[in-house]
Formats: sequence, C-alpha cells, structure tokens
Amino acid sequence: MPTTDTVPASGTPEAGPTTAAAPRPVPGSAPAAAPAGPRLTGRARLILLLLCGAQFVIALDFSILNVALPVLGRDLGMDQADLQWAVTAFALPSGGFLLLFGRIADLYGRRRLFLIGLGLFTAASVLAALAWSPAVFLAARALQGLGAAVIVPTGMSLLTTTFAEGPQRERALGISGTVLSTGFTIGMVLGGVMTDGLGWRSTMGLLSVAGVAVLAAAPLLLTESRHPQRPRIDVPGAVTVTGGLLSLIYALSTAAEQGFGRPDVLVTLLAGVALLAAFVRVESRAAQPLVSLPMLRRRTVAWGNLAGLTTFAMMSAVIFLLTLYLQEVLRLSAFRTGLVFGVQGVVSAFAGLVAPKVIARLGARRTLLTGLLLQAGFTAALLGLGTGAGMWLALTGVTLGSLGHLWAIIAYGVTATSGVPDDEQGLATGLVSSSQQVGITVGIPLLSAVASARIAALRADGSGFAEATLGGIKLGLGLDAALVAAIALLVAAGLRTARTAVRRG
Repeated sequence: MPTTDTVPASGTPEAGPTTAAAPRPVPGSAPAAAPAGPRLTGRARLILLLLCGAQFVIALDFSILNVALPVLGRDLGMDQADLQWAVTAFALPSGGFLLLFGRIADLYGRRRLFLIGLGLFTAASVLAALAWSPAVFLAARALQGLGAAVIVPTGMSLLTTTFAEGPQRERALGISGTVLSTGFTIGMVLGGVMTDGLGWRSTMGLLSVAGVAVLAAAPLLLTESRHPQRPRIDVPGAVTVTGGLLSLIYALSTAAEQGFGRPDVLVTLLAGVALLAAFVRVESRAAQPLVSLPMLRRRTVAWGNLAGLTTFAMMSAVIFLLTLYLQEVLRLSAFRTGLVFGVQGVVSAFAGLVAPKVIARLGARRTLLTGLLLQAGFTAALLGLGTGAGMWLALTGVTLGSLGHLWAIIAYGVTATSGVPDDEQGLATGLVSSSQQVGITVGIPLLSAVASARIAALRADGSGFAEATLGGIKLGLGLDAALVAAIALLVAAGLRTARTAVRRG
C-alpha cells in the first residue's frame, strides 16, 4: 500500500503507511507523537506496552492451541483430518483480509479499527471457549482470525506513527518483535499446562481475559489517525485475492479428508488459481493497488518474499505434524508436548538475538540461504522418527531447525526491503507482512492433506494406527524438507542474478 500522510485527532500531523514503514513528516508540521531521541516518555512506554500487549495476544492465539488439538478433537468429536481446520479457520481470514483492513484503516481511522478488531477478537474467544460443536468452534476461530486481520496492520501502523523514525522506532520494533517471539513460546508451554490442568477451553478463556485487558486500556492511550484524502479501496483486488485464498485452502483442506478426486475439490482448486490470476491482472491496472506489481519486479523483493513465504509455511507445518506425532504416536501429554516446543521457542528467541550479528558477518543473502538450508536439513533429520521412541530426536530437530528458521525470517525481511527507495518502503514492508500471513495460511493444509491421504492409504492396507500415522507424518516432513531445499536453491540463483545485475548497472 502506498505511503500516506495521516492526521491524528489531536491535530498533530504524522505520517506512516498501514505497515511498518518510515513516516514522512508533513512540511512545516510538528514532529511525530514521540520525540526523535532513543529515550521514551512515560506515555510512549504505555502506548508501546499496549500495542505489544495486543501483538502478544495474537502470538498466543497462533500457538496456544497447537498442543491442545488432539484433546480438543476428541472432546468435540472432530476427525484427525479436520484438526488442521482449527488452525486454518483462524489463519485464512487473518491472512486474506490483512491488506484490505489496512486500507480501510486509512479511510476510517486506525484507532477505531484497532478497537473494533480487539472487540471482535475478544468476543470470538469467549465463543470458542463455550463452543458445543465443531461448527461453532470453527466459526469462532474464523471470527478470531478476522479480528486478528484488523489488529495486526492497525497495531503496526499505530506503532510506526507513534515512534519517530530512527533509534526510537528501531527500539520499539525490536521490543515488538521480541514480544511476538516470546508470546509464541509462552503460548506453546501454557497450552500444554492449561490443557492438562484445566482443559482446552481454558486456553480460549485466557485469550478472552487478555483481550478485555487490552481493550480496556486502548481508548485511554491511543489517538486517532487516518488519511486526509480518503484513498479508494481496491475492492476488485480485495475480492479476488481473498476469494482465491479461500478457494485454495478449502480445496486443500477438503482433500485432506476426502482426496483430490471430489468434484468440489477440483472446482475450488481451479477457481482459486483463476481468482489469483485475476488478482494479478486487477492489480496491474488499479490506481491504488493492494499489492504493487512493479515492486514485485525487483529481484530482491520477489525472491526475498518467496523465501519468507516458504520458511513460514513449512515451519508451521512441521510444528503441526510434530504435535500429532508427539501426542498421537508417542502418546505424550499436552504438558510434555508443550515443554518440547517451549525449548524450541527459547532457542528461537536466542537465534533472533544473534541474527543481526550473523547478518553483519555473512550478509543478508548468505544468512537467508544458510537459514533455509538449516531448516531443510533438520526437518529431513526428523525422518528418523519411530513409533517406540523419538522425543529427543523431535526436540533436537525442531529446535535446531527453528534456529535456521529465525535466521531466514530476519534475513528475508532485510533482503526484501533492500534497495527500495524510502517512499516505497511501506509497499515493501506490506509485502513482507503478507508473505508471513499467507505462508502460515497455506503450509498446514497443504502438508496435512498429503499426510492424511497417506495415513488413510496405510490404514486401508492394514497398518496399525500408530504406524499409519507415523507414515503420513514422515511423508509430510519429507516433502516439507524437499520444498525448503528446492526454494533455497532457486532463491540463491535469483539473488545471485540480482547482484550481478546491480554490479553491471
């Protein structure tokens, strides 16, 4: 989305896109809400705490339910092939509507949309905690995802328009990133502890309480900001990209249970491809597109975002498949499963801290490729899992694979925004956020479909439950590792070509 000038309710002009880009001050105006120095005022600290609190709740939601899925499935009567819908029902709207709500916030006010998103997310969490059937629970998860699609872009925009470009904003974004990583880690551990002690419904109850706390403080601290010129919403672009993602996810998720031969699977699969192709055509003609196609023609932007989409999609699928392995094959409790992923989260946080030093030594391109290859290699190592033992291999593989994953995340963000003019950084960072959300959306249903089809085939051939489940999980993990390795090689070639072009230029 293009960079825009905004005017908060207080009358202090400030600037910033709906994503984490540097704002441009309006000529002759007062500075942004926070001073340019690295030291934060008391009010700025409270605003940062509030916005990080909202991001923390969203990070919790992404992870707290993972280890509870098998227990939840048995309680609500959901088949194993349907469990991924508990994740997909949230991820699909949160990814599909992200860009649209960022643009709506420009029109009608970021603070207003932020509060609406928080209210929707909190109410949906209450409904999920009280769900009495799979349909009600999945509907609640979809509403949670819709709320997250509002909170993520508006929260990031409020952060970047509150803190001035330079050390202060870098500090704020660094704190925000750390909170996200910590939230994911705490969510995995809390999910196990709460599911074992209080039941899976308590995880959704915790999200409700956290949402109420943030919602109560937000009106007291945040001021309104919006685009003064009322930019037009790219409705055709929003409809085609959301419809395309919905169709593809439905096709992949249904295939996980029924196979790819069903007519509705084939129809929605083709419809998804057609709608995404239409989206590309619409964006090439739109005056104010949701996604800038000229931006995607930059090799660093295109290859960097492909790497980001891949690392998010494939690592989210690894965590989903390992959750099934630990609880369905090894019969570990939700608490012990949470501890496994808790160790992984601690190492991920450490990897995030050392990644800037690695990039300074190796460069963003080499760090990105190293991270992808580490992720692929340790995912492949998980093919050694067995039915009798394997917890330590699972712990080691996912932990070290996550180290590479975090390096790839940070390096792809640097790569995808490098060489982009300041006035186009908003578009570049918007694409980075979109790659993350779409990756989380498509990875789990894609490999869950593969694993579920293999499990069904092995069961039909007479294999036991544990052996068939392990066979499906291994096929999913093998495909995961192969895809990450293949994309790493493609990205290496594409970025090498980009460097050669720059040198010749």
